Amino acid sequence: MRRAELADSLREVRDRVDRACLAAGRRPDEVDLLAVTKTFPASDAALLADLGMTEFAENREQEAREKVAEFAALRPEATVRWHMVGQLQRNKARAVVRWADVVESVDSERLVEALRRATANALDAGERQRPLDVLLQVSLDEATGRGGCRPDDVPPLADMIMRTSDLRLRGVMAVAPLGGEPDVAFATLSVISERLRRDHPEAVEVSAGMSGDLESAVAHGSTRVRVGTALLGGRRLTSP
Repeated sequence: MRRAELADSLREVRDRVDRACLAAGRRPDEVDLLAVTKTFPASDAALLADLGMTEFAENREQEAREKVAEFAALRPEATVRWHMVGQLQRNKARAVVRWADVVESVDSERLVEALRRATANALDAGERQRPLDVLLQVSLDEATGRGGCRPDDVPPLADMIMRTSDLRLRGVMAVAPLGGEPDVAFATLSVISERLRRDHPEAVEVSAGMSGDLESAVAHGSTRVRVGTALLGGRRLTSP
């Protein structure tokens, strides 16, 4: 029954993305779907993998660490990538690099350095086999507590990342401001991304758009939408 529910939701979300791409004059294969599985069990991620999903996201390190391990036991042959999308404290860097393929919430020089050092140590210890892909999270308003660097901080942070071989700069990430107009926010992010690509052509990814505003994000160039509620249902009150 849960598999059927997820299959229906996945079909609906993919249809939304396809329609958004059509309206924006883009190809559907230009936008990846990232399943945000926070607070949901590893069994849901396993069922989504059976349905063809390959990208999953978490926002709390301890929950993610346990879920990634359980998923690997449930689907040992599955090839998937795990993203960290929540705010990340520097003291969690060592733990995160052991399971995350991508960290999308990089927003300070101190976090860049913590991730660089943790990744280098993990590579030396054989705890991971490749550099860590990172995105710069950009704050599109003055709100505190949601993470993100100021737009003016993007160039120096990007330059810092590019000076190390342990991290690979992939692009930018942002969340539309609460109560704000998504079109305005994502248009701003598009400009920031374009400027970043001029200096770092490989930083092509734009992670933007969630269940409620993915159409707006796709219209403004998002290459990855992060969908939780529309895919898995309402959030559970406690972690599994």
